[in-house]
Amino acid sequence: MPSDGYAWWYLDGISDDGERAISIIGFIGSVFSPWYRWSGRKDPANHCCLNVVTYGRGGRWTMTDRGSEALGLSRDRLQIGPSAMVWEGDKLIVEIDELSTPHAQKLQGRVIVRPSALTSVELPLTDCGTHIWRPFAPKADIEVQLNRPGWTWSGHGYFDANFGTRALEADFSYWTWGRFPLSDGAACFYDATRRDGSDLAVAIGFGEDGTPRPIEMPPKATLPRPFWQVRRETRADHGYTPRQVKPMLDAPFYNRSAVQTKINGEETIGVHEALDLDRFRGPWLMPMLAVRVPRRRRWPGGLGN
Repeated sequence: MPSDGYAWWYLDGISDDGERAISIIGFIGSVFSPWYRWSGRKDPANHCCLNVVTYGRGGRWTMTDRGSEALGLSRDRLQIGPSAMVWEGDKLIVEIDELSTPHAQKLQGRVIVRPSALTSVELPLTDCGTHIWRPFAPKADIEVQLNRPGWTWSGHGYFDANFGTRALEADFSYWTWGRFPLSDGAACFYDATRRDGSDLAVAIGFGEDGTPRPIEMPPKATLPRPFWQVRRETRADHGYTPRQVKPMLDAPFYNRSAVQTKINGEETIGVHEALDLDRFRGPWLMPMLAVRVPRRRRWPGGLGN
C-alpha cells in the first residue's frame, strides 16, 4: 500500500427494536488517527486498528492505533492485535477483544453479519481513481453478542469497504453517505464536494439478490445540526422532512446517526454520516483525537504480514 494509502472495512447494524446500534471499522492506514498523520503517513500498515462503537445504554468506544506487528492478513482474515474480521462461508464474523476509552473496560464478544447477497459494485469517488467505494452487502442481518448487559441483540446491518491512495482531506472537503434498507433491497447515497470544485452525487439501488439497479435520485434535504454543528444533508422524497431517530456519534468533524427518510415512496430508517474534512485537516483537532485514540506500537510476538 502506498504512502498516504488506506483501506477500511466497515459494518453497522441497528437492533430490531431500534434501541441499540453498532458500527465497526477495520483500518489499515487509519485515516482518522492522529498518529498516522503525525507519522507522515509513510507506512499504512504501521497504523491499523479495529474501531468498535456501541450506541445505546452502556455504549462504548474502542479505537487503539496499533503497529505493524499487530497486523495479520490473509484471503479471508484481517487480524488486528487481539481482534479480527473473518469471512467464513456466507457470513462475516468479527471477533472483538478491545479496551474502551475513556472507561478502560474490556469489550469482548462477536458480531455476525449475514448478507442477503453480495454485490460486485466498485465505484470511484474521484475521476482519477484515488478513492474507491465497495458496497459488499448493502442489506444484511446482524447478530451482536458482547460482554455488556443487554448487548445481545439482532437487527438489520450493512457491510462495505473503502480504499484510497491519498488522504481523504486532500481530495474532499465534505461528504455525506447513507444506507437505507427497502422492502425489496436497499438504497445507498453518496454526496461529496471535491477539492477540485466538482461534486459527487450517487444514488444506487440494490435488489435482494445484490443486483445493482438505477433509482431516481431524491432531492437533498437538511437535518438539524447536532451539538458539534456539523452540516448534515441526506436524500428524501420531495416534501418529506427526514429526521434523526437515534444519535450515534457526534464529533467536531464527523456525525453518524440513524435517520428516517422516504425514498421513492417508501419510509425507511438507515444509517447516515456527514464528514467535514475542512475541520478534520485543522491541526487543532489532532490532540483532541489522541485522547480517544491511544497508540500501542508493539505487539507481543508479532503477527507478521
